[in-house]
Amino acid sequence: MLQLTERDAAMQLATEIKDFTVISAQATMAAGTHGGRAKCLQRLIRLDMPVPRTVALPFKTVRAIANGMGPDLGAILAEFAQDALFSVRPSSQDSDWGGPSAVLNIGMNDARFTELSDEIGTDAAALMYLRFVQSYAVNVARLDPDEFTQPIERPREALDDALRAYFAETDEVFPQDPKQQLGEVLRSMARAWEGTTAHLLRQAKGAPADAGLGLVVQEMKLGVGRGNCGSGVIMGINQTTGERMICGRFLGQSQGRDAMDADRAIYLTRDARGPSLEERHPELYAQLLAHMETSRGKLREEMEHEFTIQDGELFILDGIRVTRSARAAVNVAVALAQDKIIARQDALLRIPPNMLSELLHRQVAAGTNRNVIAKGLAASPGAAMGQITFSANEAQALAAQGEKCILVRRETAPEDIRGMNVAAGVLTERGGMTSHAAVIGRGLGLPSIVGAAGLSISARDKTLTTQDGLVLKAGDKITIDGTTGEVLVGEVTLVEPSLDGAFQTLLGWADEVRDIGVRANADTPADAQTARNFAAEGIGLCRTEHMFFDGDRLTVMREMIFADTSEDRRAALERLLPMQRDDFGQLFEIMAGLPVCIRLFDPPLHEILPSDRDGMRDLAEAMNLPLSDVIARVDQMSEFNPMLGLRGVRLGITLPEIYDMQAQAIFEATAAAHKRGHAVTPEIMLPLVSAKREVELLKIRIDAVASAVMVSSGQTFDYKLGVMVETPRAALRAGDIAQHSAFLSFGTNDLTQMTYGLSRDDAGRFMSTYVQQQVFAEDPFQYFDEEGVGELVQIGADRGRATAKDVVLSICGEHGGSAPAMAFARAQGFDYVSCSPFRVPVARLIAAQLALGRPS
Repeated sequence: MLQLTERDAAMQLATEIKDFTVISAQATMAAGTHGGRAKCLQRLIRLDMPVPRTVALPFKTVRAIANGMGPDLGAILAEFAQDALFSVRPSSQDSDWGGPSAVLNIGMNDARFTELSDEIGTDAAALMYLRFVQSYAVNVARLDPDEFTQPIERPREALDDALRAYFAETDEVFPQDPKQQLGEVLRSMARAWEGTTAHLLRQAKGAPADAGLGLVVQEMKLGVGRGNCGSGVIMGINQTTGERMICGRFLGQSQGRDAMDADRAIYLTRDARGPSLEERHPELYAQLLAHMETSRGKLREEMEHEFTIQDGELFILDGIRVTRSARAAVNVAVALAQDKIIARQDALLRIPPNMLSELLHRQVAAGTNRNVIAKGLAASPGAAMGQITFSANEAQALAAQGEKCILVRRETAPEDIRGMNVAAGVLTERGGMTSHAAVIGRGLGLPSIVGAAGLSISARDKTLTTQDGLVLKAGDKITIDGTTGEVLVGEVTLVEPSLDGAFQTLLGWADEVRDIGVRANADTPADAQTARNFAAEGIGLCRTEHMFFDGDRLTVMREMIFADTSEDRRAALERLLPMQRDDFGQLFEIMAGLPVCIRLFDPPLHEILPSDRDGMRDLAEAMNLPLSDVIARVDQMSEFNPMLGLRGVRLGITLPEIYDMQAQAIFEATAAAHKRGHAVTPEIMLPLVSAKREVELLKIRIDAVASAVMVSSGQTFDYKLGVMVETPRAALRAGDIAQHSAFLSFGTNDLTQMTYGLSRDDAGRFMSTYVQQQVFAEDPFQYFDEEGVGELVQIGADRGRATAKDVVLSICGEHGGSAPAMAFARAQGFDYVSCSPFRVPVARLIAAQLALGRPS
């Protein structure tokens, strides 16, 4: 069988479907074939609303038009009165996906202009004709907009000028045949939808690559004339807050959405600021209000209606879902459920989980002029403004002066945590979604952009250079949008977060239906308080190394590293003991009996030491050592591959004094809590385990410390010892390891890194190429890899439970709060997931939606 050409396929497609459907109450239509706008118009007709006669072209017809096969235009026109004018509007499946601009007054020509001039006046008719000529020239003929957007002082002269300009640009008179006009408009809109730019725009809004476009051809109700005429837009909520109120405008002698931009438009409902439709035409206003309420109740949604008044008669031209902010979306869903219009489950399913992130952080105000100078990975949501600073010390100094700053680094290291703690946001040239800056930024709720391609950052010269050659210096103001990954020059308007009653109500409903626990990764008492505020069910991962980077503690840790003997190390660590004890005591108090899982010290010791010469000089001064000694010690401790070197449990075995101190601090804080009458059962997690013997050796030491504290305190308590499964061998040998472990918590950050053999900090440099060329479906550091990493997790879970059926299983890596990882964890019967504190509300909603059957 010969392969069909594209044109043959289009012809066959056109013969297999009905070209168009007259929208009626009985017509066979669906949003998936004709688009949301067309289907909504049918629903409005079924509700007896005054909708002008409308014809709908389904997706297949529009695709055929784009490929050169038009519908029967004569048959379409035969559905309307002979002298009717038409509008054509896009009808995508979801109104949020957008579409080509609407075209009004199709059918206007010289003859119709003459007729209308007698009926409604020359100026009014000229404005209608001019509107069509301008729209046709720009959107259909693709002529220069500057030639057709001149100020209008005398409508008739402006019309003549536009017609002459059209002829000058095309060497043709403006089309006079309504059939030709309609055909060209349909063709232009169909092809615009298939363009590359349109594809990218709608895919960015979540539309599938093959999303179809329908078109609706509607008889115009002019909105201009000698009687009571005009047009307007009405909606029943404030688009920003979701508050129920009548919003919109009405403009006499106008068409389309003119009222929304005209200074002389009037309000709809009574308003002290000016005249209103309610006052001037109360009967029409009452009809409009009744239609709004009917739409809300029957369509189960807050709708925006475009309407026209023609000679005192009201017509509803359109109905689409009100475009709304994240805050408004939550308020609307909750209000509809509370009013019994939709079920609570429907309200939960209506909110995209990531939308909640916008409510937790400041955001760049909608409509802001964005002067974007770079774009990177949106590592931690929210927006922040401040002056550029290139070091943690400078950030601290600025914070002490009450100045906001953005910490700009090529990539951050643990020693930068002090600066990150006080900065308004973080921007790095390098790194991926699980890099140090990204992980810490999410944990702190700090707006962060990593891997900003095209930026060149020089900490020595204190400059930031963009791809276009713009050079910014320390002290210059920038804004980062961690929600979009955009870096903006200067300061912009930010919108404050709003966690109102509807937000709490929605998450309360989510908690009633979800069937998997949600804990938080919290490293400090401040993190724990944030987690508690967001109703986390405990701490699933406390990375204790982040407690050591405050000024006093950092110095003591460095002294411990420089110690040559076990006794000297213990002496230094004894100074850290009360600080750690206080940290853990605060965690226990804040979590108020909820579980707290504490991971013992993990990173290589060299990360505690300064990495640049200025930092080494400061350390030499603080420790009263020659600079050469400090440099030598740093060199001595450096490793070829530190992430696979002396870190985690390996430190606990080779330098056991560190884990002894941490265990003592945990148990003394536990004993103190028991003395106050608070039952606390701490969970101690060993990082980077690869072998059962590692757990055995450390369990003996930790048990001994626990016994000693019980004797000295006079308090009896329990604790749980578990393992962070983040090496492939630990997953494969989980059956052995589980014999000595109360829980197995899968750390997907390192497990992904080791499974792929990829550096999570460096993979961002080439990952986009890999994804584009379909080597990987997605970046495995952003999206949980169920096939590879997931199989290792499943093996580890199965083998662990085979040995210890009551072992508690969880995911505590950065994937933990994502829908794919949560779906996987639910399917495997895991007990909980743990994620950054600001991700907890999102994870609670995802868990509820998964329980209600929404696919991940």
